[in-house]
Amino acid sequence: MMNKTINAAVYEKHGNPADVLRVESRRWPTPAADEAVVKMRAAPINPADLNQIEGKYPVRPELPATPGFEGAGVVVDLVAGVKGLTTGALVILPHNVGTWRDAVAVKAEELVVVPEGIEPVQAAMLKINPLTAWRLLHDYVDLQKGDWLIQNAANSAAGRDVIQIAHELGYKTVNVVRRAELVNELSAEGGDVVLVDGDNLREEVKSATSGASIRLGLNAVGGDSALRLANCLAPGGTLVSFGAMSLQPLKIPTGLLIFKDLRFRGIWINKWYDHATPSERMETFRRLFEMVQRGLLKTKVEKAYPLSEVKAAVAHAAQGKRRGKIVFEFE
Repeated sequence: MMNKTINAAVYEKHGNPADVLRVESRRWPTPAADEAVVKMRAAPINPADLNQIEGKYPVRPELPATPGFEGAGVVVDLVAGVKGLTTGALVILPHNVGTWRDAVAVKAEELVVVPEGIEPVQAAMLKINPLTAWRLLHDYVDLQKGDWLIQNAANSAAGRDVIQIAHELGYKTVNVVRRAELVNELSAEGGDVVLVDGDNLREEVKSATSGASIRLGLNAVGGDSALRLANCLAPGGTLVSFGAMSLQPLKIPTGLLIFKDLRFRGIWINKWYDHATPSERMETFRRLFEMVQRGLLKTKVEKAYPLSEVKAAVAHAAQGKRRGKIVFEFE
C-alpha cells in the first residue's frame, strides 16, 4: 500500500485561518465495508471554507476538524463488492468529509465519477460554483430562450459560470461589475451586457436592454448593490441571494414590495445537494461535464499550493481582487 501516513490540515479552534490551521500527520485511511479510499488530487479554497474555520458558517463540525468542502481525487482502494466504482476513477468528493488532506475514506455511493477528459483541478471546483449557477438558472424563475437576467459580482467564479450556462441555454445576461477593466473580458466570455455598478444602473440597464423585462436577479453582494439590482427587476420579479461580499444586509424599501411585489429568495447549494436524489444530482453533473469537456466552465486558478503551505494559501485566498482561485494540489 502507499505510504502509511497522510498529511491533513487541522484546526482545533475557530479564528483567523492563517493562525489556527496547521498540518499534522495521520494514519493512512482504512475503508469500511461500503467505502472507497480516495487519494486527493486537488481542492480549492472557497469563501465558505474560510468562514467555517472562522466559526461564521451555519454548519460547525466537531473540533478538531479538517476543512475543505470541495475536491477531487482518484480511487486507490476499494472494499470488494462496492458497485459502480473502479480503482483509478477520478471522483468528486461530498462536502462533509474535509478535503484538505492527502487521502480520505468515503462512502462509495457519495462519490461522483468524473468522465474522461476533465482535469482533476477543474473537477475539484464543479460542485459549488457551476452547480450553484445551474440551479440559480433553473429553480426560481421559469426562463425562456431570449429572456434576460441580471447579476452582480459577475466576475466571480459563480458569476462567470452563470454567464456561460445562460449563454448555453439561450438566456441573456446583464452583468454588473465594480471595475471597468472587466467589461471587455466578460463580454468576450459571452456576457450580453456588462456594466459598471453605480447610481445610474437602472437607466443604463434599461437603455442597454431596450427596456426588456428582467424577472430574475442574482445577488452575491448585498447592501446597496442588491438594492440597485432589485430596482432593475420587473414587477413580480425574483432576487436570489447566494453571497454577501459587501457584508451588508439587504435593505429593501417597503415600496418595492408593495408596488412591485418582488420575491426574495436564497440558495445554499449544500442544502440542495443533500435533498436532491442521486439521479437529480447526476443529471445536473452530466450537463456540467458536457460543458467542461467542450472547454467551458473553466475556473481560473491564480495559484496552486502544496498542503504543507496551508497558512500561506489561506492568507492568499483571503485577499480581494484576485485573478482566480487558490487551490491545493496533491502529489
